[in-house]
Amino acid sequence: MRLKEVYKILDTISPFELQEKWDNSGLQVGDFDQTIEHIYLCIDLDEELIDTLPPKSLLITHHPLIFGKLTSIEYSAYPAKLLVRLIKKDIALISMHTNFDKTHLNRYVAKHVLQVEPKCEDFICYFEKQGSFEAILSWVKDRFGLTCPRYVQAKENIEKIALTTGSGGGLLDMVDADLFLTGDIKYHDAMKAKILGINMIDIGHFESEHYFAQCLQDELKKAQIKAIIASIKNPLKA
Repeated sequence: MRLKEVYKILDTISPFELQEKWDNSGLQVGDFDQTIEHIYLCIDLDEELIDTLPPKSLLITHHPLIFGKLTSIEYSAYPAKLLVRLIKKDIALISMHTNFDKTHLNRYVAKHVLQVEPKCEDFICYFEKQGSFEAILSWVKDRFGLTCPRYVQAKENIEKIALTTGSGGGLLDMVDADLFLTGDIKYHDAMKAKILGINMIDIGHFESEHYFAQCLQDELKKAQIKAIIASIKNPLKA
């Protein structure tokens, strides 16, 4: 199968034009006319993962490897060190980031991890769940397998919850809920949430988004495309 054929299917599943202006989803490495023999899915990539992939593979990641302005290809620097390995092994790379967040990932995590039926608006999914903050915190810890999540408690009772996987602190002003579940909560986001009366629970970036591979694999199966979920470890340790 040619890379351009896979790209067209991916664009049908989650149009790349939906990505945010600051994003860099789409083809990162490769030639649209090259032949692809294997497809792998993962939230990110590292040296260990690249070393396990056979030549003529396509790796589809959630996070783009080339994100900011690339001014040089210095082999020992990031991301050039990984780009060189991909090119030497003839491995193509496509990323599906904010477009996939909007169309699939947030909804998937709400339905399959939290097991609720959400109403989603762009990056934010909402659902109803009543309980005390302590009870909801325990439920969230169990659902995401969190040991000791950071949180902001601004009120005791919860009826409406908002969810954004990954790093959603910048969306706080748009949240209309008693509790906001997202990752990478920053100090100033926590201060703002406290003042606005919005509870927050940090569900982790990796912990909330590594479901990308399973979600996309399910979508590709509908298109009769076989893809393998690749394994990568969370670089952050607690």
